[in-house]
Amino acid sequence: MASLDDRTLRFAFWGVVVATAILYFARLGARALWSSEFRWAEIAREMIRSGNYFWPTINGHVYYDKPLGSYWLVVAATWVSGGMNELASRIPCAIAGLVAVILMIALARRLYDARTGVISGMILATSFSFVFFSRHASADVETITGELAALLLYLKFEDNPDGWWVCWLWIVMAATSLTKGLLGFVLPIMVIGLYATLGDGIPDFWRSINSGSLFARFARIFRRNRWLFNWKTALAAPLGLAIYVAPFLISQHVEGSQRGLAMVYRENVVRFFQPFDHRGPIYLYLYVIFALMAPWSVFIPAGLIHAHARRHQELEPARSDRFVLIFFWATFVFYTISGSRRSYYILPILPAAAILVARLLLAPRASLARWARIFLDIGYWVLAICVVGGLVLLMPPSVLPIKDLALYPAAPDRVAFAAMWIVVLATVAIAVRTFSPRWILISSIAAAYASMIYIYVLAMPAVEQYRGEKAFALEVVAKLGEGVPKLGFFNTVGPLFYLDPPQPLPEFDSADELAKAVAQNQIRWVILRRRDLDNLKMPAKILASEASYPWETDYNIRNKVVLADLVASDNR
Repeated sequence: MASLDDRTLRFAFWGVVVATAILYFARLGARALWSSEFRWAEIAREMIRSGNYFWPTINGHVYYDKPLGSYWLVVAATWVSGGMNELASRIPCAIAGLVAVILMIALARRLYDARTGVISGMILATSFSFVFFSRHASADVETITGELAALLLYLKFEDNPDGWWVCWLWIVMAATSLTKGLLGFVLPIMVIGLYATLGDGIPDFWRSINSGSLFARFARIFRRNRWLFNWKTALAAPLGLAIYVAPFLISQHVEGSQRGLAMVYRENVVRFFQPFDHRGPIYLYLYVIFALMAPWSVFIPAGLIHAHARRHQELEPARSDRFVLIFFWATFVFYTISGSRRSYYILPILPAAAILVARLLLAPRASLARWARIFLDIGYWVLAICVVGGLVLLMPPSVLPIKDLALYPAAPDRVAFAAMWIVVLATVAIAVRTFSPRWILISSIAAAYASMIYIYVLAMPAVEQYRGEKAFALEVVAKLGEGVPKLGFFNTVGPLFYLDPPQPLPEFDSADELAKAVAQNQIRWVILRRRDLDNLKMPAKILASEASYPWETDYNIRNKVVLADLVASDNR
């Protein structure tokens, strides 16, 4: 078995770590906040402003949809970033993503060997959605990192199931759960429990429980799960639960409200069994995983076929193959049977999928089952065609035969893209000519890394000039002055973070309430979406507007925010 002590593999390990750090941290704060990032940034800003770190609020209104841990990480990141800004909001996820890649390497190395570890880490590091969430303020990557830490801890002490390490296991799960929710407990316990029960194979499991008394059968299952059913767990589990519950209890004591604990039940139990939103179809994850893990997802079918074919073989890695398959399928089934489904919820499946793809691409071609070879070839041809198709990004939109495409600007940084595209295309050409596993792997890594660098480090920051919310907020501050006096919101709080008000701003969802506040000289200016101008029951003069562009639809334009003067009367 190869080891990271080998100079080449050690160099490869550090190469993956450095390449991942560049991908996750380069220009991390260059983009304005996007979508749900606003929550983490604004809650952390208000915690710092109020000095109350146990009561998450947005514009003064409690927002307890997530535990406090992920917000605290953002607050801590301000010590590095120099203040509460975009960089601070994303640093925790970037660090978590980098740590997850290192843990991925260690986990796959323990299951197989160092080569598998390094390739698995590179695959995870360059999967589209994993890069996105490692550069995006959220709590999703932090959950994956905690789960990998828990699984690695178990595998390290698998032969000592009732050791004191179980205390660390529960501490890790508790800390993970404080970032997004009880998934930090559920996912590791589910995977470890199923693996401990079925790790020797389903036939062996059935033989063990199909004889003897009912008590004897249950006793055998308990023995397989001694990591959970032992007296040390009786101490460790309450410790982990206490760590998890403590912030909620402190919050309840300080604020006299049970909103935090109510959130735990609503977001983790009610959402699973009786969803109140995000009701995606039951087949959602059958196809969405291919977008989440792009470009490596083209190899998932072949990777699954290869792993399932190997699980019947009497080879040393067979038990490791079962672990990965249990990790993959248990996660897939868990999120599928959940009543609440959303595309990115299934992100925790990516580490298992990364190992499956790594094992496939490292296997000698002759060792692959027939259908694994067929799907491998199909997958690689899809990747090769996509690489060749990248040529369209070098063309001006006006020359492409697509209606209205000429309205769009040309792709950014085309010189850099051309240089990377030529290198990747050369590796693909060699791989197609030789079709050797080595060149398929090399060209796939080149395509994945180059595309992620272009998308996240070059293209996305370049198109910031076409995103108007931050510029709009700065214009509002310039017009109204620091503190934005007599300003309110009507059916939106969109640019709140960039306004940086010293105290919460009034919010209105009724035109009558807004008119009353104007009449009482409490409000003069209001920020609202353009589509809501017609709902106002008073004249309004637009002083500033979020920028619009020729390629945007009428719906997009009407959804832009504007600053309106409700005292001065003028045409709109």
